[in-house]
Amino acid sequence: MSNKRNKAEVWTIINATPDSFFEGSRANSDKEIIEAATKAIEEGASRLDIGGLSTRPGHTIIDEQEELKRLENAIGIIKSEFPDFPLSVDTFRASVVERLYDSFGEFVVNDIEGGINDPEMLDTVARLGLKYVMMSNDATIESMEQFFECQIGVAVAKGVKDIVIDPGFGFGKTVEQNFSVLCGLETLKRFGLPIFVGVSRKSMIWRTLNITPNDALNGTTTLNFACLERGATILRVHDTKEAVEAIKLYNALLTHN
Repeated sequence: MSNKRNKAEVWTIINATPDSFFEGSRANSDKEIIEAATKAIEEGASRLDIGGLSTRPGHTIIDEQEELKRLENAIGIIKSEFPDFPLSVDTFRASVVERLYDSFGEFVVNDIEGGINDPEMLDTVARLGLKYVMMSNDATIESMEQFFECQIGVAVAKGVKDIVIDPGFGFGKTVEQNFSVLCGLETLKRFGLPIFVGVSRKSMIWRTLNITPNDALNGTTTLNFACLERGATILRVHDTKEAVEAIKLYNALLTHN
């Protein structure tokens, strides 16, 4: 184990949705949004990750206008209270990115489709000069490597300059496949890009422990620590304080190695 500190970041989830899988992440009223943002920032979040469309298993895809309405409302409220705090937006629609950029300026694009679903996404991100989180839905590290090899090349060729890669825990994978990907996570360090992980309260935890997402905080912290050990540099979480503490403890461990 290296004694070099892991300068990992915590990106805290705020879902402006009524149906995200973890009820604790939902913030729909102005008051709920402000309270969620304030709590995350006070507990040490590096960035707030705002979503307007649930991507839980079995979700119903809402139309673009409804997604945009939710995001514009949530971001507007957050910007009014914390105008300079960094944000990311969880969307796979280039048109949503464009409209939000026109209204609010720079943010990170967190795209669960990795630029595949919307053919305009990578061009839009490049033209606006935005940082981009590219997620893979592949079920194995081997196929994921092939996906990133290809798609990173496409993004760079289009002019995307700041890329983060996400192995997509919980997307298109069984519980067993999720754990296999976690075990091989270090393999993705070969791309030389930040590694973004979102295991927070997901089914790989609560199905394994035979609990519910509401009871999966301890399991989340355990797996976040395992991800840090394997090279993760961004933790996307519902629970800020615990993730920040996991990073501090991991760094303390490194300094004593």
